[in-house]
Order: sequence, then C-alpha cells, then structure tokens
Amino acid sequence: MERNVVLIALFAALIAILGLIPKINLISGVPITAQSLGVMLCGTVLGARRGALAVLLFLLLVALGLPLLAGGRGGLGLFVSPSAGFLIGFPIAAFVAGFIVEKLNSVPITASAILGAVVGGIIALYIPGTIGMAITLDKSLAEASALALPFLPGDLIKAGIAGMLTGALAKARPEAVLSRA
Repeated sequence: MERNVVLIALFAALIAILGLIPKINLISGVPITAQSLGVMLCGTVLGARRGALAVLLFLLLVALGLPLLAGGRGGLGLFVSPSAGFLIGFPIAAFVAGFIVEKLNSVPITASAILGAVVGGIIALYIPGTIGMAITLDKSLAEASALALPFLPGDLIKAGIAGMLTGALAKARPEAVLSRA
C-alpha cells in the first residue's frame, strides 16, 4: 500500500517536472507540452488504476492553484479554457494506456506500451480534448478536430518514447513495471 502511494506521488511529480520543458503555443490556445508523455508513462508503467490516480493527484494540485502545468499555469480557470478537455482526458488516457498494457501481457512490453500509449494517450485523450476545444472555442467538432491535428506528430513520438522507456524499465527492473505485475 505504501509503495503504491509513493509511486502515485512520484509519477504525479514526473508530470509536473515535464511541465518545466518549455511549451509551444498553437493558435488553438492549447499548448504542446511534454506532460502528455508523463500521462502515458503513468499508465504504461503503473497500470490503469494507479496511473489514473497519479494523474488525478496532479490535476488536484493544478486545480488548487499550483503552477504545475507547462508555462507555470495552475488554477481552476484552466478547467474552462481550451485545454480543459485535455485536462479532463488525462486520467482517462492514463487508465486506457495502463489497461491495454495489463491486458496484453502476452505481447512484448515495448509493443504493448506503444499501443497503450497511442490508444490511451492519443485516441482516448483527443476525444475529450477535441470536445473541450469545440465547446470553449465555439467551433464545430470538425473545426476543433482540425485544430487538434498539429498535436498528432508530436504525440506519436511521445507514444514511441513512452513505449521504449517502459520496455527499458521492464528489462532493467521488471518489478518496477506494475502494469505487468
């Protein structure tokens, strides 16, 4: 139990640390950040439940006003901004990524982690993210989807990185990859 709490807090901190990498602002108002890589890793390494809890802890700290999002952003106002759908999608993304890695335990860990990161960290994340942009920017879903497309190449790279890091961790310390425990 204590180990789970420590790992959840550690991965919430990892997402915050990835926010120190400078963001790239797009015209949609939603920045490209490295934090979605942390969300993917929460799921692929910790598993569905613990990964989602780590992201929820991170979002709680952001909601309380801590400037943990890229660019030093924090506070409740972010949950009604163009980024709101992506923030809401973060725990869903971690859960889905972890669920896929857990269920595909007969597939090599790197491959299942890449698949989990793509399905969870991109597809499952883009659904609420695009809906949130459509609502907050008063756009149609098609227009909001077009605004989300510039994120795709970077997120595919992050999914590959998440898969390779998870695979490397599993090789070096198999007991540390709780999604396969």
